[in-house]
Amino acid sequence: MLRTVLFVGLMLLGAPALAHDAPSGIKRTPLQSIDFPEGYKTVTGLAEVVPGHASGLHTHPGIETGYVLEGEVVMSVEGEPDRTLKPGDSFVIPPGAAHDVKSVGSVPAKALSVFVVDASKPLASPAK
Repeated sequence: MLRTVLFVGLMLLGAPALAHDAPSGIKRTPLQSIDFPEGYKTVTGLAEVVPGHASGLHTHPGIETGYVLEGEVVMSVEGEPDRTLKPGDSFVIPPGAAHDVKSVGSVPAKALSVFVVDASKPLASPAK
């Protein structure tokens, strides 16, 4: 969430998902954040994951949707079978679903993610 996944990612931005809190092998770049709709924050970000690295199991207090730009990842989402995503694939992670993304290709994975999350909570939290 890029969490580039992926994302993270994107993933991205707000708690452990914020750019400076990213795990080793992951770069998260916040692109835009707006307070909308009321009580929510909409965040757009870019996530890059080095081959063999993962975002770590985490959750978001809202929905994440994204698009893989480069590389290949395996996305694990609570209650769903693992999926291998390649450039051009999109994904949706339901609110509160624990998930992880691992770069499995030979090049870094890169994804663009958009989050619509409860503005009173961190963008991401480690899964329990």
